[in-house]
Amino acid sequence: MKRATAIRTAFAAAAALALSACGINSVPTAEENAKAKWADVEAAFQERANLIPNLEQITMSSAEQERQTLNEVISARASATRPEIQMDGDDLNNPEAMQQYQQAQNTLGGALSRLLVSVERYPELRSQENFGRFMTQIEGQENRIRVAIRDYNEAVRQYNTTIRTFPDTIGANIIHGAEPMVPYEAATEGAEVAPELDMRSDNATAPAVGANDNATADQREAVAN
Repeated sequence: MKRATAIRTAFAAAAALALSACGINSVPTAEENAKAKWADVEAAFQERANLIPNLEQITMSSAEQERQTLNEVISARASATRPEIQMDGDDLNNPEAMQQYQQAQNTLGGALSRLLVSVERYPELRSQENFGRFMTQIEGQENRIRVAIRDYNEAVRQYNTTIRTFPDTIGANIIHGAEPMVPYEAATEGAEVAPELDMRSDNATAPAVGANDNATADQREAVAN
């Protein structure tokens, strides 16, 4: 009787070990980690979108061209925050959904960068305290976005490696029906990075190179005449 019990116990332990080795635990653990990292990506992008209304107030007095660019930012923000393009953890193996989400975020990032670059022409805007505060916030948020994307892509790499590697691939395919997840592709250079603006207003009023030389030459010519 004791021998039979010992055999059953040993068999159960061996079965548990075999299941563990076949990805019964490692696959869902890697999956949940990737989903959690994706939630951080979405939160970071949403926080950036939440900063846009502050920029609206700052640039209201700017020229028509900047207001047009601001309208592009507002439109891109509306598109990037539409409920139908948001992704949850169950969508991470859908390349089309990921591409749609990425495109919306890249469009918003590009429009925002163009607007911030154009604001450089207005020292009165750059000298405002609330503009300096906004730049600090948006630059910090862009850094958080980059970190969140990096961490998500690393979690996806680990998950995809797990479901392809023996013996985890056995449990991944037979037990979990696991599918590869889609990484977040890097945006076009500059599309997700807020430009570094020179906040010194004196740069905007500095004379053009060679302006004084031209004026001196004109004065000499006038004296000669």
